[in-house]
Amino acid sequence: MSTTMLRDPRRYFEAVTTERADEATSPPVCLYLEVTNRCNLLCETCPRTFEELEPPADLSWELFTKIVDQVPDIQRVVLHGVGEPMLHKDLFKMVRYLKDRGTYVLFNTNGTLLNPKKFQALVESGLDELRVSLDAADRKSYKLVRGKDYFDRIVRDVGKFVAFKAEHGLTAPRVSLCLTGLKETVDQLPEFVRLSASMGVTEVHLQRLVFDEAGFGMARSDLSLFESTKAEEQTAIDAAIALGAELGVVLDASGATEPGLSLKRQADDKPWATCRRPWSLMYFTAHGRALPCCIAPFSARGYENYTLGDASQQDLREIWNSPAYKDFRAGLLSDTPPKPCQGCGLRWSL
Repeated sequence: MSTTMLRDPRRYFEAVTTERADEATSPPVCLYLEVTNRCNLLCETCPRTFEELEPPADLSWELFTKIVDQVPDIQRVVLHGVGEPMLHKDLFKMVRYLKDRGTYVLFNTNGTLLNPKKFQALVESGLDELRVSLDAADRKSYKLVRGKDYFDRIVRDVGKFVAFKAEHGLTAPRVSLCLTGLKETVDQLPEFVRLSASMGVTEVHLQRLVFDEAGFGMARSDLSLFESTKAEEQTAIDAAIALGAELGVVLDASGATEPGLSLKRQADDKPWATCRRPWSLMYFTAHGRALPCCIAPFSARGYENYTLGDASQQDLREIWNSPAYKDFRAGLLSDTPPKPCQGCGLRWSL
């Protein structure tokens, strides 16, 4: 599979499987590994800010290798979940372990720990993509969304890392910036694109806000742009796209779609129906708990309600077609999908 396909989630998950039955006949081609559930920020859009999802933990080296060694031909591994990956002392060692077997590897970071002392180790790990969640174009808005004031440090150090790559003629890891689509900050999107260009970053992702029915912090329906984008907000999106074309910054959205499309419900009245994640990927928390995907912790409360297995106690083959996984797939194919999937679809995340 081409590198372009591996980094484009929409095309990737459409390409890897056509299965639509409760039993998966092929092994997963992608793993999401939550290397830690610890974080140094208090983001208003993240559930871990408001409740303990699991006890604080880092994914152990033993459990990490146990999981990945059971899928020796794994094509794509995403090393993030609910937590900041760069807090894990063995993160770059994990990346190298995966790259040595030819796997495409990426992770999202909040950028607070990306300092010049780590540049060489990050590059030598072989990481393919580094996605930095910045979420604002100025300090005040950043602190509002992210809970702490690290804006200037992140802008400085990400810019330095891009310059470091250029100075050494490096193409990897590919660096991008992410902004969550909130009514509070969507007007900043053109300036966010301009800021990205000033940092030397040529790719920006507008991510959809994920929230459950009850909501928490800024993860609430009244702050979401999905299906409620106003004319002035659409104007900001259009202006950002135009500015990006002028400055050489590509702007896309959740699921690698065009931003306007990402914020509209598709014609299908079953928005979950096109999702292929339960047939193509496995997600494990830092404790080894198997969840359906990385969106589930944001879209539904209570891990016990959608846990599909435990990698610390079970083999992946046993989990992959366990009664819990089969029931989950069957629900996704029905008119009454599992709670994390209600109102969801293929375009929620990168």
